[in-house]
Amino acid sequence: MRIFVAAAGLALALTGATQASEAGDQLAQSLYDGTISDLAARSTAACEAGEGDACFTLGLDGFIAAYETFAQGLYRHGAVTPNSPAMGMLLGMGLDTPTAPANPNPEPLTYEQFRDLLDTFSKTLDIAAGHMKQAGEGTPFVIHIDPLQVRIDLDGNGEAGAAETLGALLGEAGEFVNIPAPDAPPPGKTKSKGTEPTENTIIGFDNADAIWFAGYANISATPVEIILAHDFSDFFNAYFHRIFPKAGLPMQEFSRGEGTLMMDADSDAFIADIVAAIHTADFPVIDQPRLAAVLGRLSAITALSRQNWEMILAETDDDRELLPSPTQTSLVPDQTITEDVVKAWFATLDQLDLIINGELLLPHWRFSQGFNLKTYFETATETDLVMLFTGHAALPYLSDGPVADAAAFAELNRVMGDEWPMFALWFN
Repeated sequence: MRIFVAAAGLALALTGATQASEAGDQLAQSLYDGTISDLAARSTAACEAGEGDACFTLGLDGFIAAYETFAQGLYRHGAVTPNSPAMGMLLGMGLDTPTAPANPNPEPLTYEQFRDLLDTFSKTLDIAAGHMKQAGEGTPFVIHIDPLQVRIDLDGNGEAGAAETLGALLGEAGEFVNIPAPDAPPPGKTKSKGTEPTENTIIGFDNADAIWFAGYANISATPVEIILAHDFSDFFNAYFHRIFPKAGLPMQEFSRGEGTLMMDADSDAFIADIVAAIHTADFPVIDQPRLAAVLGRLSAITALSRQNWEMILAETDDDRELLPSPTQTSLVPDQTITEDVVKAWFATLDQLDLIINGELLLPHWRFSQGFNLKTYFETATETDLVMLFTGHAALPYLSDGPVADAAAFAELNRVMGDEWPMFALWFN
């Protein structure tokens, strides 16, 4: 989710005769200073008047608030990445030291509090998506910014420190994806005389990109809405002490076993918790309307992606585009967008709409019939992940009709090949 907070950056450079609002003039610096909420509070009237950059400011403020509030909740309750010698062996990595919370004094966490964190995250993203749609349809703007300089307050201390920028957060990833941190040398370099300057990571965000953000707000909120439509309290009680080891959860004092079964006390207890997690992965549906509403969210994602691309294809400038048309310059090395790529993406959106509408079925390894996603979202009373995989719980959702296969996404595979996951993330 950090990448979505990162992409929320911007600084200003309007095209043509477009006049910037106060929000457009001050947005970049407010993001770098971590004071975007103050600017957003002064931008409501301008957004209501249809000024695109003002609505964009409100949308970015909502995006940052959503991820920031969720991150602060994780910090407050002492979240960690689950770790054990067993995980190290499974992943082939040296994860043999139990992790400790970054927060030295984490607060207790209840199931209801965690649901509230998720609910706030989703609702805040929905508000941000609304502002982004207004920005996309508002007065034209182009705003330049280096996303890696955007500051966020992850620990909730009221300050976004020097280490709380996207560039700092992605420091380790930079070695692998070549993302330089702001004011730092490229990966593998040191700050010394003669060091080459960092790459230009500035992006020019415009109205089309506001629609892109609206789509990603729905993408981020959708899995959260699916989770919240279910009761996952048994899973929470069985496993979440691995994520929140000092938050007073039921099995907190037993993360390390007193005896051994196969390996060692730490690893055996970790494996036992994994088994418990699988055993409790049967989630009753407690809010069927909320689950059914996911279909609308999925349809909104494909509709916003089409709108995004229609706006991109209509652009006549070439200004450090987040997502370029075939006539614009790509900022991603060796990733030129061609007309064939765009046509393949539109064809893919058509296939996804068929799946969402239940006209194209999902394959299940056990059956010749297909799994009707629409029927599941509209009628499910529980989601048992193990039994869905084995086929027993899938029976109510099987239908006759065309089943999605490689041929259904032939254009995507032909044009994008093995790189289609990257394109899908990029294209939204």
